Amino acid sequence: MTNRLTLDGGSHKTLLGLSAAELEQWAVAEGQPAFRGRQLHDWLYTKGARSFEAITVLPKRWRHSLEQRGISLGRLQELDRSIATDSTTKLLLATADGETIEAVGIPTEQRLTVCVSSQVGCPMACRFCATGKEGLQRSLFTHEIVDQVLSIGEAMNRRPSHVVFMGMGEPLLNSEAVLAAIHCLNHELGIGQRRITVSTVGVVNALPTLAELALKRLGRAQFTLAVSLHAPNQELRERLIPTARAYPFDSLLDDCRHYLELTGRRVSFEYILLGELNDHPKHAEELADRVGGFQSHVNLIAYNPIDEENFQRPTRLRIENFRSVLERRGVAVSLRASRGLDQNAACGQLRRQHAAIG
Repeated sequence: MTNRLTLDGGSHKTLLGLSAAELEQWAVAEGQPAFRGRQLHDWLYTKGARSFEAITVLPKRWRHSLEQRGISLGRLQELDRSIATDSTTKLLLATADGETIEAVGIPTEQRLTVCVSSQVGCPMACRFCATGKEGLQRSLFTHEIVDQVLSIGEAMNRRPSHVVFMGMGEPLLNSEAVLAAIHCLNHELGIGQRRITVSTVGVVNALPTLAELALKRLGRAQFTLAVSLHAPNQELRERLIPTARAYPFDSLLDDCRHYLELTGRRVSFEYILLGELNDHPKHAEELADRVGGFQSHVNLIAYNPIDEENFQRPTRLRIENFRSVLERRGVAVSLRASRGLDQNAACGQLRRQHAAIG
């Protein structure tokens, strides 16, 4: 069996993240018939069981034995819930070792997108991000990522259709668990790879490695790669993203081209518009020069304010002017609708509020 029977704190074994075949194999190793593994799979991924006690179809003696040996399903505990007027739902979830992470459900009539975290905190220290103010505690295990999708689906009583790795953390610093989670979401929850997006601010040498790992682990890399630029040049990017000092703009774009060559999948570029800082038409012109002719797409995002920084949300006029410049230059561009603004939508804010109260 592949070692996705993950370990928390060195000894806490969990089942969430395992496939039906792996659960069957594990059940047989436990002295149970193979169909017990299929029952576990159904209760884990379809019926929302959070403990062995809830899975009444399993023999009581076996359930008791599993609990005594420290084996769990791997579900996280909901500590807090914030619901905005547009129904965007943010959950604060506790891990087995007492850490906290955020997951967000973003609904429309046609879809439910779940924004998941890949780490507890983040080491990238982007100035406009609340999560980066706390630093990194650790990376998440596969089951902790998968649970976020299940928890949002349960909280909103709706099946998630899309997943974006745009929550807490830098996914490329936890690529093994992220890819294992994508495999699980794809095969066990039926969420197609093309409906999954992995967002990165850029880690030196990580993009080609991600492509190779994805082809090896998933067979094909069909998920969308979203690279956070947030500036049209190296100087401004370093002011916003301190880690960019180690990763020159041109090198990042070269790695994006290499990723495209390896996977055949176009790259999406994320650009947070900060009022009066990176939202001038000249910035749009410069950005068009850098990504023009590239098989890519630019996704514009209006900044969600946080208390620790004085960045401003751009005006509607400046947003539209920036977008128009890119369109005139032939760059594929879209504007991400802001959601949950009345409930502190910026990543990491609910976690920080809970820590302050605690």
